[in-house]
Amino acid sequence: MEVRRVVVVAYDAAELLEIASVTTTLESANWHGALPYYEYRVATPGGHAVTTATALVMQAQLTLERVTGPLDTLVVVGGIGYENAAANPLIVGHVRRLARESRRVASVCTGAFVLAAAGLLDGRRATTHWERAPLMAARYPDVVVDPDPIFIRDGNVATSAGITAAHDLMLAFVEEDSGPELARTVARNMVTYLQRPGNQAQMSMFVSAPPPANGLVKRTVDYIGGHLAEDLSTLALAEAAGVSERHLTRLFLKHLGQTPGRYVRQTRAEAAARLLASTSLPMASIALRCGFGTAETLRQAFIDRYGIPPSRYRLTQSSATG
Repeated sequence: MEVRRVVVVAYDAAELLEIASVTTTLESANWHGALPYYEYRVATPGGHAVTTATALVMQAQLTLERVTGPLDTLVVVGGIGYENAAANPLIVGHVRRLARESRRVASVCTGAFVLAAAGLLDGRRATTHWERAPLMAARYPDVVVDPDPIFIRDGNVATSAGITAAHDLMLAFVEEDSGPELARTVARNMVTYLQRPGNQAQMSMFVSAPPPANGLVKRTVDYIGGHLAEDLSTLALAEAAGVSERHLTRLFLKHLGQTPGRYVRQTRAEAAARLLASTSLPMASIALRCGFGTAETLRQAFIDRYGIPPSRYRLTQSSATG
């Protein structure tokens, strides 16, 4: 039987859920007729069992040092042990070697640090867990780090965000290898959302940031949330707050990390997402209620924020709950 050889590189304190997201997605594809068949194995330094980040011990199937190509896919997972892994010349050296013998290379979450240490991300756009992205950008200046997308493909190298994003990346691989119908079947079988596109924002649509500590910014944020359909230009917000546009912008950048205009656009998109998921209102009505004016303006803002058009998001919500 023709097979696609997939090697998952693990180490002490690797994240077990990331390993399982890779292997379970591929096994589900096998159950439903993936051609060629995925033969996946976990490789560790010395072939030793590893204690994962959740304290469960996992046996290895391969000794990393003895693995040889050609491979279809090489995947390096992340976990709280990523710092030690990225500093381990044995792991980094063999990942670099195997990458040359692989059709494609991928990382999950902080596994990107290992790829970066091996020089595999130099000059490439890459992502990792949003919380570790600033560290990665500072440590590896030759890597173009983008903390927003769920996963990024740059040539034959793919990097993905935290933990469950491994599932999205593997679904993308299944679709690339065997077509969209198999990818949809795997998603349904695993009772997950249909595949999220790689450029969807890492942060959940419905996970709110903590309220800002600054009183004026908090009052302005509360005002925005209660007046989405009204004029929320920076000028209008500054007048409502009794400060200059420049001062308001400076406060928003300091306490929220973005300008008032960008925050308004984000908040309106999040409100639209809630209405899309919970109501049957037509797109034009949602656009007006959330302050976008037109359905097309809503569509562009939604794509900018979440990487998919609102119509597709509504469809995935109805598919998931139907």
